[in-house]
Amino acid sequence: MDISGSNVLLTGATGGIGSALAGRLTSQGARLTVSGRRKEALEAVADAWGARTVVADLAVRSDVVHLAESCADADVLVANAALPASGDLKDYTEEQLDRALDVNLRAPVLLSQLLSAHMVARGRGHIVLVGSISGKAATKSTSLYNATKFGLRGFALALRQELRGTGVGVSLVQPGFVRDAGMFAATGAAPPKGLRTVTPGQVADGVVRAVHRDRCEVNVAPLELRLLSAIAGQFPGFAERVQARMDFDGSVRQIVEAQRSHR
Repeated sequence: MDISGSNVLLTGATGGIGSALAGRLTSQGARLTVSGRRKEALEAVADAWGARTVVADLAVRSDVVHLAESCADADVLVANAALPASGDLKDYTEEQLDRALDVNLRAPVLLSQLLSAHMVARGRGHIVLVGSISGKAATKSTSLYNATKFGLRGFALALRQELRGTGVGVSLVQPGFVRDAGMFAATGAAPPKGLRTVTPGQVADGVVRAVHRDRCEVNVAPLELRLLSAIAGQFPGFAERVQARMDFDGSVRQIVEAQRSHR
């Protein structure tokens, strides 16, 4: 599908990855609508890229429906919004659990359901769900985040099959450790030793490639992380031992402590 001239809805537009996506989609000729829950930050992104705005908190179910109704003409959905949701499960309140599940999983599922109906009726469209390598490999103290990303991966792959032949494509884009944006930039934590990182621009490239080529799954990560995540999917016990040697726990602890100070 060609992005140029298409109506594109981008969620999670106010983060570093979201801003990179907004710029790349605009450069591809998209008629862009950006969404986020912080009005001032959202307007700054919109002003930078000439985009339309719809303020929506994806943890509020009526906001998700309003967003879908406001963007019923969307040809492309890029569901990028997500919460980090790192930390031991026992440390979360019920409200925090609900918010992570709503933003990371329920909102993209509902937006896909509502917007795909219009896309199918028009006979064209594309849905890009931005997941994470954490949707393929579990790590300690990220059980809630893993649950949402594993769920998003299963949903994306199955929905793609459901919509085959309708003219509507579905792609899953899964970044690895992203520098200059996201949880590492926000918390100052260091990625696990021995693993390279990717840039927000590389994630944006992956999204564009997914739409243009109707790719099923695009893993935006260095070779070593792609191999490790593939092994983890088949041999989780072995992956657990490898992660312990690479000090995944140390990186996660830094992120958790930084997030806890902001809760």
